[in-house]
Amino acid sequence: MTREEARKELLTREPDFLETAKRKVNGHYTYICPNCENGKGKDGDGIVLDTSSKSRFPHWKCFCCDLYADVLELWKLHTDISDNAEAFRTAYNYYNIFVDDDYRPDFKAYSKPVETVQRNFSKTTPTTASKPPKDKKRDSLITGNFLQADSSTETVPEVDYTNFFLQANQNISKTDYHRGISLDTLNRFKIGYVENWRHPKTPLTVPTSPRLIIPTSKHSYLARDTRNNLTDMQKKYSKSKVGAVHIFNVNVLQKAQKPIFIVEGEIDALSIIDVGGEAIALGSVSNARKLLEIMEKQKPVQPLIVSLDNDKTGTEATSKLIDSLQKLGIVYYQIDIAKPYKDANEALLADRESFSSIVEEIEQNPDGAEKLIQEEEYLKTSVANHLQDFVNGIAQSVNTPYIPTRFRVLDTILDGGLYEGLYIAGAISSLGKTTFVTQMCDQIAESGQEILIFSLEMARTELMAKSISRLTFLDVLKNNGRIQDAKTARGITTGSRYAKYSKIEKDLIQRSISNYGRYAENIFIHEGMGDIGIEQVRETVERHISITGRKPVVLIDYLQILAPTNDRATDKQNTDKAVLELKRISRDFKIPVIAISSFNRDNYSSPVSMQSYKESGAVEYSSDVLIGLQLKGTGTKEFDVTEAKAKNPREIELVILKNRNGATGKKIGYKYYPMFNYFEEIREDEKPAPIPIKRGLVKIG
Repeated sequence: MTREEARKELLTREPDFLETAKRKVNGHYTYICPNCENGKGKDGDGIVLDTSSKSRFPHWKCFCCDLYADVLELWKLHTDISDNAEAFRTAYNYYNIFVDDDYRPDFKAYSKPVETVQRNFSKTTPTTASKPPKDKKRDSLITGNFLQADSSTETVPEVDYTNFFLQANQNISKTDYHRGISLDTLNRFKIGYVENWRHPKTPLTVPTSPRLIIPTSKHSYLARDTRNNLTDMQKKYSKSKVGAVHIFNVNVLQKAQKPIFIVEGEIDALSIIDVGGEAIALGSVSNARKLLEIMEKQKPVQPLIVSLDNDKTGTEATSKLIDSLQKLGIVYYQIDIAKPYKDANEALLADRESFSSIVEEIEQNPDGAEKLIQEEEYLKTSVANHLQDFVNGIAQSVNTPYIPTRFRVLDTILDGGLYEGLYIAGAISSLGKTTFVTQMCDQIAESGQEILIFSLEMARTELMAKSISRLTFLDVLKNNGRIQDAKTARGITTGSRYAKYSKIEKDLIQRSISNYGRYAENIFIHEGMGDIGIEQVRETVERHISITGRKPVVLIDYLQILAPTNDRATDKQNTDKAVLELKRISRDFKIPVIAISSFNRDNYSSPVSMQSYKESGAVEYSSDVLIGLQLKGTGTKEFDVTEAKAKNPREIELVILKNRNGATGKKIGYKYYPMFNYFEEIREDEKPAPIPIKRGLVKIG
């Protein structure tokens, strides 16, 4: 490949060396900004592909720090390589782009410098640093064992921040943001303070902020915002990393005279050190691999005390880290030094004397401390320890004991409506299971309850059209109008038909849209096509509650097309996993979760049963309420499925197959008008005559 061909090929590539953020924009992945780390965490946007760019090659934009860069510029930021020749060479290597032997890159084509020095404080010193291109799969704590990672070395220029650290340390007394750590410890590690700090790679237009400067090596540091009452956006970037990954106080591995605590944050390590302990900080759980690479070459001289943060991420990382330590044959203990607090610094601030005693006790007898904590954890499973939480839960549920579906007979059987738990509704294809459940959700939304829908098959517009179609039908019934004026979903969305509609029809559509708008603000629809999995569901629910302050009813449409948690697992294994996780989501957030499920093909002519559910197993055992829809008469000798489907309206039966807290085996009758996406419930004390809708006699839009 020629020089020009190679350059053009490189500039068309996706920057997949960057870690992906948690969301997509316009169908494209976003990546964590290599400049300001926008996109890190569950709420970050990341850098976005500029689809409106007039540039010859793709560019990515960060709306936080105003970065605007092509793939080569992103590569230079990611690798800290400022030399164009080296940047081109390593980028071609990463993408497996091969060029002629006599190729030399056209450096003049790139005049944008990548700033690699801390303004006014530092100088560049060439060193050899281990910095392989990031591999998303390899760096993930979830997808594999830490020890699977390999490493390579590149000679890259790193910044020597020694002078910067010394000057910043002289200002440490200008801030009282010491987090309970003594000046002796702060000075020992050259912790400093900069009143007007800005990331060295951020444009001068970005505002400064006061920061605590924590060196992690002479080439890297953490800048921690010292302000109180930060906004949500400021909180996202309150801890900024500068330089390549280096483990804080890692040299203690070979010098310690006592067990070494392994914690996440640098402040946590300093908290332990300040009361006389020894500690290393990963900086982030994703850096555990880096620590393990160091210990592969030379084992620590003292046992390790693994004590990562007391949260979900910390727990998952602990499990992976321990697995790797066992493989390396390194002596370790797993002891949560912070409980009942989140981390060591919180424990220090809450009660310094107690925290100091705990650190000393663990150092003197880590084996005994580990066993004691395990015993305490087990004893906490006693019902007595949870009785008050049980009583509090009852008190908290007084205001919202249940959520009525507004299907009156169904609500009676469900003891008032939906409660916290997992509800699964299934039916054969084209029987209206999505229509039934979305109608129920519309009815719930009308009462002011928020609905969060994950539509994995239908587009948002399809669901909206179904709702508006139903409302045109109900409007006609309420006002004694003509059935032929009501509109199907296609009659709503096909713009070419509007010119032929009468004023009555147009007014009907507008009224229905207006009626839909009265409660549409309570409905949130997230579309997906094979790219929404259980983790995304959980994160979206958590984000919804965080933003709105309200707990939604969650609908999954439908279960079998959630993105698999494991591509190598069978469909049944993935479905079982999805069901268990949906159950866990309902329990953790105390909300109703409804999942629509498909049926096995051999159950299409048989009465609904627990065995009808496709990839059954966890569906049967983990659901709280299991509902099946079937055509009336299914399973009888005279039943004809084609004839039953041809009826208008269709006669549908809802069967309660499982009800963990109520009656099972109950059947509820419905009239289903598929043209208008409407289910009418039949009460035992009233048998309404079907509304005559005959195809061929009237033209229905």
